[in-house]
Amino acid sequence: MHDVPSYQNQQTSGEGSNQRPDHLETIEETAISDQPLPDDVPKQQEPADDGHGASSEPISALQAAWNVTNAIQGMFIVGLPIAVKVGGWWSIGAMVGVAYVCYWTGVLLIECLYENGVKKRKTYREIADFYKPGFGKWVLAAQLTELLSTCIIYLVLAADLLQSCFPSVDKPGWMMIVSASLLTCSFLDDLQIVSRLSFFNAISHLVVNLIMMIYCLSFVSQWSFSSITFALNINTLPTIVGMVVFGYTSHIFLPNLEGNMKNPSEFNMMLKWSHIAAAIFKVVFGMLGFLTFGELTQQEISNSLPNQSFKILVNLILVVKALLSYPLPFYAAVQLLKNNLFMGYPQTPFTSCYSPDKSLREWAVTLRIILVLFTLFVALSVPYLVELMGLVGNITGTMLSFIWPALFHLHIRQKALNNFDKRFDQGIIIMGCSVCISGVYFSSMELLRAINSADS
Repeated sequence: MHDVPSYQNQQTSGEGSNQRPDHLETIEETAISDQPLPDDVPKQQEPADDGHGASSEPISALQAAWNVTNAIQGMFIVGLPIAVKVGGWWSIGAMVGVAYVCYWTGVLLIECLYENGVKKRKTYREIADFYKPGFGKWVLAAQLTELLSTCIIYLVLAADLLQSCFPSVDKPGWMMIVSASLLTCSFLDDLQIVSRLSFFNAISHLVVNLIMMIYCLSFVSQWSFSSITFALNINTLPTIVGMVVFGYTSHIFLPNLEGNMKNPSEFNMMLKWSHIAAAIFKVVFGMLGFLTFGELTQQEISNSLPNQSFKILVNLILVVKALLSYPLPFYAAVQLLKNNLFMGYPQTPFTSCYSPDKSLREWAVTLRIILVLFTLFVALSVPYLVELMGLVGNITGTMLSFIWPALFHLHIRQKALNNFDKRFDQGIIIMGCSVCISGVYFSSMELLRAINSADS
């Protein structure tokens, strides 16, 4: 298997000329300065880059682990108990197996940045373009799809939660109300504001997880592990696997994160323990939720709560979390579009979003408002949380987290790989393609069933 690469113990040329401070920020400063973004999205209002994709104030392994944890322990764990209900031990196995594969493909992706111990590439897109010129556009398309899908799912989730609390307003109505409050995201142009919102999002995440786990543990005497079965439903399992994959997708952030670490040699260990911790928490949270509510488990675990007042309290915290979560992927999607389409001639096809005085042009704000409304339109068209998460995970998740990292690694590092490593990469590619093809088919069928059932 792949040992910790020796290249991460070496400094790339030119780094020695930029002395980096060796202090640790507070938690809030970490959330503001080190919030992960896709590696093609530059950070704004930060110290000058050192030429190697890292800011002049690098982060520790602990801070990097915090960022990875935020990426893979997000809002969507509320759907894990329903995954255990539908898939039983197969879902639990997927939570562990996908974590293992995503850890290794993360390592493979970072290895692709280096040649002979020297950093040659800085972003996921550069790796893709080195593999095949022009292929980076497909990576950007997948990143954009992943980010906008995340925004859409936040709308669906918030509407589900609010309708459960206040059923007098239907789900489409709540989606429009939530979207109206999120139109302010169109004016966001400062990463520090986005990161502060993400910091409060992390706090609400910890609070609601603690509440739900304490509640579930209070019913430990009523648990029956025999209710978790090995029954296999081929029609629903691929959707659940895609949902799990979606929850582990963090590869679009990893090159940027590794480039900002004080000691890149700690990246592999950081990634390993982040994924181990994530797998343990996901398994525990999913099992606790299902063992507590059994067959009454709903798509969002908080909707399973029998006490209406308590359910409203927890759901409102989750809605606040969804509202605080939306700006980061939206901001990242806007930056991807801006950097690839709206930087001005001849660099990009369209003129710059900014006027000479650096203010955002009116038409650029209008386009951002249209983008928010686009996420609303898709959410209204496909308001099915589990099915949508499964489909997105089976498409962009498998591409970004399974197939492409192994494919790029096999091509770029082939001369340095032994036969076992080559077979390992090939095995991940074959597995990723199998999950993608079967998952897209069955997830699409499940989504169509949900749509037809709602229409009938």
